[in-house]
Amino acid sequence: MPAPPTRLSPFAALRHRDFRVFWTGQTISLVGTWMGGLAQGWLVLQLTDSAFWVGLVSFLGAVPILLLSLPAGVYVDRADKRRVVIACQALMLVGAATLFALTALEVIAAWHVALIAMFIGALSAVEIPARQSMIVELVGKDDLTNAIALNSSAFNATRIVGPALAGLLIAHVGLATCFLLNALTYLAVLAGLRRLSPTPPRTAPPAGDTVARFAEGTRYVWQERRVRALVLCTALLSLLAFPFVVLLPVFARDVLRIGADGLGLLSAGVGIGALIAALGLAALGPWVRRGRLVAAAGPACGVAVAAFALVRSFGAALCLLVLAGFAMVLNNAATNTLLQGLVPDALRGRVMSIWSTVFVGFAPLGALLSGWLAGWIGAPTAVAAGGALSAVAATWIWRRTPDVVAMR
Repeated sequence: MPAPPTRLSPFAALRHRDFRVFWTGQTISLVGTWMGGLAQGWLVLQLTDSAFWVGLVSFLGAVPILLLSLPAGVYVDRADKRRVVIACQALMLVGAATLFALTALEVIAAWHVALIAMFIGALSAVEIPARQSMIVELVGKDDLTNAIALNSSAFNATRIVGPALAGLLIAHVGLATCFLLNALTYLAVLAGLRRLSPTPPRTAPPAGDTVARFAEGTRYVWQERRVRALVLCTALLSLLAFPFVVLLPVFARDVLRIGADGLGLLSAGVGIGALIAALGLAALGPWVRRGRLVAAAGPACGVAVAAFALVRSFGAALCLLVLAGFAMVLNNAATNTLLQGLVPDALRGRVMSIWSTVFVGFAPLGALLSGWLAGWIGAPTAVAAGGALSAVAATWIWRRTPDVVAMR
């Protein structure tokens, strides 16, 4: 095993020119993504006055990810990943621009939002595994942990800026502006992707039968004990704990009664905790056992989510969301790094597509369930139950898989 570096280097991956270009464009685009996501939830709540509809639209956006990510992984393993990501991002821009136009013209309906969410979800099913498995090609395995942590830092720094800005814009300018800015920020990531160096030719995996190649990736995840545990824990957390993010508009309006401005601050609180975690992992990654991080962070996230759902003080809720964001990102970034280190190159696209399916696709499925339960037993009880169950499930998994906990 190579010795860890002798000094902290939280930005080591940025010494790679292509990753630096990619990371900069992605960071700008993510500001718009967070603005658009928060505005979408608020818009659906305004149009329908229903927590169930908020969860339903989020779920419908995830259905294509659930259905398409696994076969998309087979395609990604054979494709030029940069071209795949460029095509998907360009079409996402079209979806965001359409949402802006319909909102600005005041002809928007909840079913429009649902259709656009499904369209972008279908693109994400291909784009996410392509983008995730492209990172190692930009930085190599030595800087992979740092690159993933820096990506997570960007994701969560923009989670602070985007929602806070969206809350102000919704309250003082209107929803349409959020969707317009989201569409414009896609131009930044497209410009960055086009500046990347040409991908060197590589030997494609054998063509084979698509079903057989898909089965090969699924079989690997199931048979490799450590990979199976990492994917299973991500699935349970995404299904039970992470849906609290989708239901924040309901808590802001109906539970804490703090309006759109307060909603932006709540979402920014999640981002603050997540950013601290991501930067800490970027700096300290070589010195920590990522297996121990995963084993601690999963249960901690569930406990923080359950506690947030039960408090009625804005200050306490904000502090608990900071903790939830911190634990959530420690878990996700450490899991991502462990998976990419374990998986053979020829299987990476397929395995990351499976991980993307459970990470991205299961949270809206959980949001649909939470939204339905919220209409029956109330949003606080539904979210608290999910958080508590996820903490218990994660603890059980890591007690049964100590070899993952011991991993660096």
